[in-house]
Order: sequence, then structure tokens, then C-alpha cells
Amino acid sequence: MTTEYETRYAIGQREAKQYDTQELRDAFLADKLMQPGKVYWIYSHYERFMVGGAVPLDQGLPLETLDALKSNCFSARREVGVINVGGPGKVTVNDTEYALDKGEALYIGAGDYAVTFYSDKADTPAHFYLNSAPAHASYPCKKVGKDDANVLHLGSPETANERDIHQLIINSVVQTCQLQMGLTRLYPGSVWNTMPAHQHDRRNEVYFYFDIAEQQAVCHFMGEPKETRHLFVQNEQAVLSPPWSIHCGCGTSSYAFIWGMAGENLDYDDMDKFPASELR
Repeated sequence: MTTEYETRYAIGQREAKQYDTQELRDAFLADKLMQPGKVYWIYSHYERFMVGGAVPLDQGLPLETLDALKSNCFSARREVGVINVGGPGKVTVNDTEYALDKGEALYIGAGDYAVTFYSDKADTPAHFYLNSAPAHASYPCKKVGKDDANVLHLGSPETANERDIHQLIINSVVQTCQLQMGLTRLYPGSVWNTMPAHQHDRRNEVYFYFDIAEQQAVCHFMGEPKETRHLFVQNEQAVLSPPWSIHCGCGTSSYAFIWGMAGENLDYDDMDKFPASELR
């Protein structure tokens, strides 16, 4: 079988306060997403949000259903977001083919779809990063190319957080039930993402870090604002952020990351911010 998954149950802030480094990593770090020739999922009990990766080689990889879904089709009751962070590839949804270069996205609405992932070349395979959330309605599938994204320029060189936020799967670009995804790339010399740090009390969020050079890392900060913790994250790893946790990070070199959210609403700006001076 080319599909594997694991389940992560929700953890409260009181429990997390007692965790050592390895326990934090086991609970919140996703470090096995991109496996050659496989589709790998984490089924999270934060908003029933799923995080995954697909790395097809010389054969296509089907989007197979999981026992955890109790459904004959993965997308029967779920919407799926796909962003390619590797070589050129394509995704077929029934008889429709969507070519995805690096940085391009595909939204797959709920429905009984046969979905398959392909790489153009096995020696430079596509790395499809996947998010999925329950869907109450079925909306059309849509490719979001680089020129289709809504781009926000934030930060500055003085605060080491100058960055472009590419809003790819967001309600101003594509109609979704609750899923939102985008890609943030920092400018040369900037290393801090998401400053000021913030919480989403009405949704969860996952950060997927990529384009991190060998021997480099991103220090991802999490926890309550007055009880912060950190995880060192390598290339193509993700951190699950529960609603009670802040999220921000600082890299030892240049990098990019994908943010994915689902929850109470589709308001991108619905967040509670905490200036660095308030963090402990």
C-alpha cells in the first residue's frame, strides 16, 4: 500500500507544560510527510484537520481513503488543498488534469473524485504538500497559479521580517468551506516569520517549512504567550499549532513556509496578536 497515516489527538496547554523536548516533538512535529513513492497523512483532532505529503516517482500515487475516515472515497466529505514544493508535476481529478509547478496550488472540493498525483520526472519529483478539512458543501476544483494569488508585502529589513505572503487558497481567490492555505517567502536577510506572534482561538493552524538548506533549521516557537516553548524544524517538516498556542519562527538561513488553517470562519485577519515584549 502506498498510503500511510497516523492519528494525533488534541492536547491541552496544561498537559503540554509538562512535556520535555521529545514529547513536544512527538505531539506537534510532523517529520515524515515527504516520503518517496508514498502518500503520508497525519489525522489531527484539531478541527479534524489533516496534514500530508505525496511524492510520486515513476508511477502515479492515488489519493486513497483511510480507515479513519470511514468513507469509500477520501474527498467524499472533505476538501483538499495541494501545493507543490518540488519538481513539476500534475494532479488528475477524474478526467481533468492540473499541471502544478513549484509554488502553485490546487483546490479540490468535496465529491466522489478519483485523484492521482504524478511527477513529470522521477529524478526531480514533485513534492505535493496536502491539507484537508471536513466540508459541508461541494465547491468547484480550481488551480491557483502564481499570478492568481493575492500577495501581501509585510515586515521590513529593520525588524528582520520582510516577506511576501502569497494567499493561494483563500476566500478572495477560491471558494472553500473552511480551508485556507498560502505560502510565505522571506526576503534575503530576513529570518523572522509571523511577527508579532499570534493565536487563532477559533481555528487551528499548521506551518510547513521548506527550502531550508542542509545543516540549517528554523526555530519554531509555540505555547501560551506566557509559557513559550520551541522546536527546531528541518526542511519539509511541519508543526501543528493548537488554538491555545502562539506560532512564529526564526531561521538560521533563508527559508519559506506554507500556512494552512481551518475552523470557525474564513476571516484571514481573525487572530490575537502578541508583541515580542509580551512574550515569555
